[in-house]
Amino acid sequence: MKIDLFNELQNPRPWPEDHEQRRFRQAIEQAKLADELGYGCWWQVEHHGAEEFSLSSAPELMLTAIAQHTKRIRLGHSAVLAPASFNHPIRVAERAATLDHLSGGRVELGLTRSTAPEWRLFNIAPEDVRAQTQQAFEMVPKIWTSERFSYHSDTFHIDDVAIGPKPLQRPHPPLWQAAASPGSFEDAGRRGVGVLGTTIWDSLERTQRMIKLYRAAAAACTAPVGEFVNDQVAYFTFVHCADTDEEAMNNGAAAAAAWYTVTALRFFEAADEFAKLAKRHQELLASPTGGGLTGEFLRAEAEAAPTEAQLLIGRILAGETVPDEETFTVLNAQHSLIVGSQETCRAQLRQFADLGVDRLMCLHQIGGLPDDAVFKSIRLIGELIPEFDRG
Repeated sequence: MKIDLFNELQNPRPWPEDHEQRRFRQAIEQAKLADELGYGCWWQVEHHGAEEFSLSSAPELMLTAIAQHTKRIRLGHSAVLAPASFNHPIRVAERAATLDHLSGGRVELGLTRSTAPEWRLFNIAPEDVRAQTQQAFEMVPKIWTSERFSYHSDTFHIDDVAIGPKPLQRPHPPLWQAAASPGSFEDAGRRGVGVLGTTIWDSLERTQRMIKLYRAAAAACTAPVGEFVNDQVAYFTFVHCADTDEEAMNNGAAAAAAWYTVTALRFFEAADEFAKLAKRHQELLASPTGGGLTGEFLRAEAEAAPTEAQLLIGRILAGETVPDEETFTVLNAQHSLIVGSQETCRAQLRQFADLGVDRLMCLHQIGGLPDDAVFKSIRLIGELIPEFDRG
């Protein structure tokens, strides 16, 4: 299992006068340290209108800056918002190929649909996003590998155009899809792209079943959108390592985990998203075909009682103020976070490796954790990398 670093450029209040400049400079210093320690990839998100949750609205620029300050660490978009009103597929291909050259061939490119608040901000019709995301997955690798490019759909009419540059990596950089639901994991596998998920609210048992779902879909992929099947599973989770378990908690790990949970659920308008997802799941279960691999997954899940984490999220979405310590305790009890001493973190990292996770993306800089504690956490986890990533 490779140990990566995941970054949101989170910027919680209160804000000093130079707070944005400090966050950008801090991220570059973190990337330089991660490069020295042997982290596999720096993953940068794309969000818009996210306020304190994320300053990462131009990840291609952040990654370009990091490329100029590092030598080995790979550079991942996790992920580019794929509907065309966010990013036209030609521009996605051009920017990623340029970054691939500027970085010496270190790019990993993820795509995703995004969610309602960002669709609304860019005036995107929700019913269009699935088709446009699929079209982006089809177009980008073809742009990279075709001397002249043509594509026709309800959205795009492109005839015999030469688009450059081509990526330095051949045939092209690895492709990924950010995913949160069983259906999205199946979509990623059927497209033949790697899947980027999160463990923060899922138990190890559910994570294992999601990985199994993805692997089955990827194994059945005979026509990947790219030139090869990128059969890899990457998960991000909150990681905070200190000299002792007590120090990790004293640094504010519980408050950071709770801040992330509440802020993310609000930004992504999770209550509405869960309702829409539940409706889509019911449609799959009622499908005469059985709903494919996702239908099988959902039928197995329907027999299980709600987990403590699911009940906790329901309370938060209902507007209840849940104590930070309770939020942390519930999430930590299902082993979806990695917090504590090196020994504690080593054991938790091993659990994810044993599940078959190929890349664990460590979200170190989260909430209001002190800057020096974040850098220390990056160093301490970095010391464990040779035990998991043997090249």
